[in-house]
Amino acid sequence: MDSFEINKIVAAILMVALLVIGISKISDLVFHVEKPKIPGYAVDTEQVNNASVTNTEATEEKIDMAALMAMGDLTVGEKVFKKCAACHSIVKGGKNNIGPALYNVVGRQIGVVNDYKYSKALSGYGKEWTFEELNGYLTKPAKWIKGTKMAFAGLRKEKDRASVILYLNQNSDNPLPLP
Repeated sequence: MDSFEINKIVAAILMVALLVIGISKISDLVFHVEKPKIPGYAVDTEQVNNASVTNTEATEEKIDMAALMAMGDLTVGEKVFKKCAACHSIVKGGKNNIGPALYNVVGRQIGVVNDYKYSKALSGYGKEWTFEELNGYLTKPAKWIKGTKMAFAGLRKEKDRASVILYLNQNSDNPLPLP
């Protein structure tokens, strides 16, 4: 290839670029569109967000705990609890580790274990560890009680949650009757 052919190729590329830019400028002059001062419609995002939050809360409240607990299996609960055992003890008279001891946890007031420093969110929560509370908390702790220092991501599978709750309830002086 000689320099004359290279010049022709570069000139052709430049001409195409100038042609595209020129057509763009001419079309802007011919088809000028002004934005309206008042929009045709406004999207109210607050109503959409509030509706979805209300929907989520309503869905969480409608969980049939009897059906959920029927899915549970003690042996599966013991196996799944091994994830929890890295931070919690489950034996009677067990000591607090990174997390509080969980023996007798079902039915106990939230945030009251002696010798354990709870987050302000848990110590001020003011409820009991019921089957429903445990299910919600074990789904995603940081979402259920905002401000908790528990870094566990949660148990997504219903069977795993039900099994762990059964296992926690069994490890008690007075296991609560299942719903």
